[in-house]
Amino acid sequence: MADRPLGAQLSHMLKARGVEVIFGIPGVHNQELYRGIEEAGLRHVLPRHEQGAGFMADGYARATGRPGVAYVITGPGLLNTLTAIGQAYSDSVPLLVISSCLDETAARRGQLHQMRDQEAAARSVADWSETARTPEAAYALIDRALQEFKSRRPRPKAIHLPIAALGSPAQVWPEAAAPRRDMAGGRAQDVEAVARMVRKARRPLAIFGGGARRAAAPDLMAATGAAAFTTYAGRGLLGDRHPLNFGSYLARPGSAAEIARADLVLAIGTELAEVDLWRDRLGRRAPLVRVDTDPEMLADRERAEHPVLADARWFTGALVAALRGHAPDTGWKAAEVAAARARWRAEVDAEYPGVLPVADALRAALPADTTIFSDMTQFAYAAKEVWDMGLPGLWHHPFGFGTLGYALPAAIGAKVGLPDRPVVAIA
Repeated sequence: MADRPLGAQLSHMLKARGVEVIFGIPGVHNQELYRGIEEAGLRHVLPRHEQGAGFMADGYARATGRPGVAYVITGPGLLNTLTAIGQAYSDSVPLLVISSCLDETAARRGQLHQMRDQEAAARSVADWSETARTPEAAYALIDRALQEFKSRRPRPKAIHLPIAALGSPAQVWPEAAAPRRDMAGGRAQDVEAVARMVRKARRPLAIFGGGARRAAAPDLMAATGAAAFTTYAGRGLLGDRHPLNFGSYLARPGSAAEIARADLVLAIGTELAEVDLWRDRLGRRAPLVRVDTDPEMLADRERAEHPVLADARWFTGALVAALRGHAPDTGWKAAEVAAARARWRAEVDAEYPGVLPVADALRAALPADTTIFSDMTQFAYAAKEVWDMGLPGLWHHPFGFGTLGYALPAAIGAKVGLPDRPVVAIA
């Protein structure tokens, strides 16, 4: 084990840390990364282009919940993945891109795949981008990435390895540190404060985002008497038949009027971003409770009166427990919610003629556990609003960054991770 080149050691280390699949393209610069793949028992999936490797790793990660890993070459190989890295950053996807890089660039010009600053290029779209010049640094950066995927908001990382270092003998990697659980909880006083506000509210409203996929959303609605919206990424959290679910119609202008009727708003695991609302402000008049693991979201322009730094799953469970015995007297009426949904569906139908009948037919034909990947298409824009999901985390779209060409390679990556489940690409 001690006399393997570093590149081969890294494949063995990733296997030991639970990675099962590598997406990528081998080349003369990164061939040492490939030497350990088969020996370690990793599966390799070869695309035609490194952007496909990034999108496949992204789709694999979204579908399975495990990190997606891509091996790429120096310069253009890494650059070809930047769109995928940017999309993964926008959508909080645990993507790890490991690339080779040149040993020295300041005093040499004209080298194969040479660029001015590879590390900085990746840093512009990744959570972080670092060059590991020693085995110890490489092992530490991989463990840092894998730990942060679990303990923080998951976002893509880029690790660059000089060609000479990849080919040099390296000692075996160290034992994994005990996993951190930074996102597991929050402060009890925050939960108690929100519970007091809920008990006084007569028309509480929840907005669930993609960061709340593991939260007990139906239990929270029952405990609070709240009505709810979901963002596009949060679809499925409430099933498809909850009587007080306004659905994923936040982008409808009329949703602002419904939000203005609330006397307390709880935004859980959502950025309330432009691509969620398609307007400047949420439209609330009531106090806003903002629950997120990302401190940046707690200080955005909505200026929540009650920011809570906590994991959505922990917070919703703790709040439901704190409200035990509370009998909510909700002012929301199921008939009003149904009327608003029907009105907004008619608006979508008018804006995208002919799309909804196709979406309805496709939904009726697909098994309930189908995983769907969509491109930036008008079909997807309409379907994201009207297609209720029965379960969360089954429809994946290039939100935020909004890249083209995502659906097919991402769906391939998902199918690699979910071989026994139906997977559909909508392009």
